[in-house]
Amino acid sequence: LPTSRHAGYSYCGACGGFAYRQVDPSNVRRVFILGPSHHVYLTGCALSSMAHYETPLYDLEVDQAVYKELSETGLFERMSQSVDEDEHSIEMHLPYVAKVLEGQRGRYTIVPVLVGALKEHKEQQFGKVFSKYLADPQNLFVISSDFCHWGKRFRFTYHNKSHGPIHASIEALDRMGMEKIESLEPKAFSEYQNEFQNTICGRHPIAVLLHAVADLRRGREDLEFSLKFVQYAQSSRCKSLTDSSVSYASASLTI
Repeated sequence: LPTSRHAGYSYCGACGGFAYRQVDPSNVRRVFILGPSHHVYLTGCALSSMAHYETPLYDLEVDQAVYKELSETGLFERMSQSVDEDEHSIEMHLPYVAKVLEGQRGRYTIVPVLVGALKEHKEQQFGKVFSKYLADPQNLFVISSDFCHWGKRFRFTYHNKSHGPIHASIEALDRMGMEKIESLEPKAFSEYQNEFQNTICGRHPIAVLLHAVADLRRGREDLEFSLKFVQYAQSSRCKSLTDSSVSYASASLTI
């Protein structure tokens, strides 16, 4: 399971590659892609109305059977085609998926899910929904998120001067969050976000994953879980309040 960024490839394409190189495509039959909503306000999660997604390599088929199961929970709405086309958090992962699973072409489907601004109890609720799919070794989960968006244009200028220049403070803040995520403890990540308000745009998809792991752990003591970050980068090195940057991190969860 890769957790990876979704900005322009020129900024973070290499960082994303570190996540996808962890994937063993031989057993994958389904790819869940959970991305945050940037353009519409959602209090829950939304499913695509499309049957296929185009990539430069080949089309990806949306898994209608899984969509039916998710819809029957009553928790999911449908996004319009315009919302789907405007949202980049899922789109930016599609070429990676198509390339990594090129040898499985025609033998796997995708399950794109747009994740809204979830309250903590809803993060837990959706985590419980996805936990049964996470338990299936034929399912690959992709969690889409950038890390700190720093600068006046993002309304976030946190700077702990004990860490030195701004870019070093940003990295220290991000790595603190990465440690909380690696702990696989939803409460630890929630407390970190509540304290620092780090502008991690995919914080809700990440929290859904952590709750899915927590739910699975309670019912499957035979399973072992390990989440490790494998790469970190920043779009630029901020040194003054006139600068801005976005951080990127790639991780891999194995079960």
